[in-house]
Formats: sequence, structure tokens, C-alpha cells
Amino acid sequence: MQLLIRIPYTGRLFLRVAAAKGIYEYVIARTKYIDTVFRESLSDRFSQILIFGAGFDTRALRFQDEAQQTRIFELDAAATQEAKIGQYQKRHLSIPPNVVFVSIDFDKESIPLLLEQAGFKRDKKSLFILEGVLMYLQPQSVDQTFQTIKELATQGSEIVFDSIYASVLRHENLYYGEKSMVESVAKAGEKWHFGIEKGKIVQFLSDYGFKLHDHMDKRDLEEMYFKDPSEKTVGRVNGTHCLTRAVRT
Repeated sequence: MQLLIRIPYTGRLFLRVAAAKGIYEYVIARTKYIDTVFRESLSDRFSQILIFGAGFDTRALRFQDEAQQTRIFELDAAATQEAKIGQYQKRHLSIPPNVVFVSIDFDKESIPLLLEQAGFKRDKKSLFILEGVLMYLQPQSVDQTFQTIKELATQGSEIVFDSIYASVLRHENLYYGEKSMVESVAKAGEKWHFGIEKGKIVQFLSDYGFKLHDHMDKRDLEEMYFKDPSEKTVGRVNGTHCLTRAVRT
């Protein structure tokens, strides 16, 4: 399968058949955008970075040289973290010494308590990353998560996350790739529960003490990452998602 994907023709065919329209391009854009925010927080000497639902995130490893003075807290289920540590060992990679694994059951355990036990400092500027997380949570869980971040984030801290539009949950089919994206999620046995109404992001952030810095939709991401030298768009991004960066006021 990996060999087939690497061949341009069969790779494009695979994406058309197996993936939702524009999701491959979206994931590329999301990764590059959050990479930029991550590295800017390092340049601005943020003391802490917290990755919620970190999974197999590799930023602590990829940007190890730049991140040595920043503590990176990776929050996820114990089983996921054990699998990740196993992959480090399998590939003979050293876990960066500034990475702190925080094993947590988000439904049952206190995030602030476990973070404080792990050495998190509330008076230090922090970056909070929630990548591919919010849409799978129930609305009350999203509210609880953002209330927790509001409690933990000192002034000047930042948050970056992706979300879907609330209309997607209503199957209004307004965006490029929406129908195939919803079908893909359903086939995977997963379900989206949370979205933000278009045009309501400023109010959403304000409710949790944050001020909007950037809000990137499909057009913004195509403009930023999928223009060739002649300004031709060479990749279409799935329109169901958007990216938000905000600052704690």
C-alpha cells in the first residue's frame, strides 16, 4: 500500500477512492499551520506547551533543537502513550527530556490536578494545542475543556485548535467535500458531536477569556499552502474544517 501511494498516479487514485475530498490537503495544511504556531511559541520563549489528545504527535521530536527550554506536556490515554513509547523504542529514538507524558482519562480525572502533579506552572505562558479533538467531544465536554484551559492559561498564553462548522452536524452540505467527509467518519465507526456556528468564533472565544488572533477557512489555507508560482490553486482543501488561534486576555 505504501509503495502504491508513492506512485503519483496510483497515489492520486487511492486518495480519490479512499479519502474524503480535500481531507488530504486539509491535514497537510493543518499540520503546517500548527507547526508554525508551535515554533513561534518557542521563539517567543513560552515556558510550556500542552498537547491535548497528543496521540502520535511528533513536534517535540521534529523541533527538538528549538524546544529544549520548553516543557511539553502530552496528555492522552495510557494505552495510546504506551503504544507511542513503544514506537520510539522500535525506531531507536530517544524521548526528548523536556517531554512529560500525562496519562489521563478525560472523562474521569482532573486535568488541573494531574498537570500540577506533573510540574505544570500556572503563572507561565503556555500554548494549548487541540488538534483533531473538539469535533469528537460532546458539547458539555468542550465547555468543560475550555473552562479548564481558561483556568490554567495565564495572560498572553495562546490556544490553537481546529473545529468543524455546526451546519455540518445538520448535514446541510454547504462545503466542498462535506458529503464524503461525513460518510467517511460514519464508515470509521466514529461520530462528530460538536461544531461552531459560522461567524460565531469571536463570541465563542470571548466566553472563555480568549481573543481571536487568526481564523483560517479553506480559502485561507489554499491561499497559504496550495498556490504555485503562477498563483494557480493546485490543491482544494476540505471545507468542513477551520483553524483558530487565540490569545488569553
